[in-house]
Amino acid sequence: MINFRIERFILNKIKGIYNDLSPSGVSMSQQIVQSDMEALRESVKKFADDKKLEIETLKEKEDYRKEFIGNISHELKTPLFTIQGYVLTLLEGAIRDKKVREKYLKRTAKGVDRLIYVVKDLDLITQFESGIKTIERTNFDINEVIENVFDLLEMQAIKNKISLGFDREYPHSFLVFADEERIQQVLTNLIVNSLKYGIKNGKTEVSLEVLNKEKILVKISDNGEGIEEEHLPRLFERFYRVDKSGNRKAGGSGLGLSIVKHIIEAHQEKLLVESKLGSGSEFSFTLQRASKGA
Repeated sequence: MINFRIERFILNKIKGIYNDLSPSGVSMSQQIVQSDMEALRESVKKFADDKKLEIETLKEKEDYRKEFIGNISHELKTPLFTIQGYVLTLLEGAIRDKKVREKYLKRTAKGVDRLIYVVKDLDLITQFESGIKTIERTNFDINEVIENVFDLLEMQAIKNKISLGFDREYPHSFLVFADEERIQQVLTNLIVNSLKYGIKNGKTEVSLEVLNKEKILVKISDNGEGIEEEHLPRLFERFYRVDKSGNRKAGGSGLGLSIVKHIIEAHQEKLLVESKLGSGSEFSFTLQRASKGA
């Protein structure tokens, strides 16, 4: 009842304004005023909805900022505290013991390496996001690049008791037009991730598929732990952890999948992931095929 009275009051005010602005002797009809009132009501509603969406977006960004700062703090403080602990122990007298000195210095060096690893990956992502880092496309055989990555990660696969290879034989070359170094980095990061979360006596396979005259699809699939569906939309965020306990298996900077995303987007290609908890995961991305005349 109150809202109706307010609306009638506003309506009469608007009508009065119309009449004041109208030429002498000409009054605005009730129908015109009501029509304008309805248009005003819709405009106010749209304004309110837009502001509500804007506030919700700002809240989401703020939550993401807080989470990101917390994650990067965790990634940096762990090796820093490790380095600090070993250095202080050495300074307090352990340096005089040759065996302890050598062991602690090696562990300190590993902590420094991890810090450098995280900072370098962060710098790479920042360069991609700011547009400083660009890709340099050339024609190359993707089969050979995949074989190189297999050779590079063979020992890790053996250590994790996971078979690593193609899903089948590919007698013909797959020539693509892309940045060879960056695509090798994509393959390395995805396969390392697969080996890290694989299961004992499991498998990681790479397959190639011609989509059309312009594109091929590269797939990296495994029968490992898998990922819950709720985590998939955020999987490529920097430092995002599926394991909320804060533990990170087998090291890494926590930026591998984010780097993959940035490299594939820089190529203006598609990156996809399918996974089910307990049934493994499949990461895939498209690449431009090299022209036959090249």
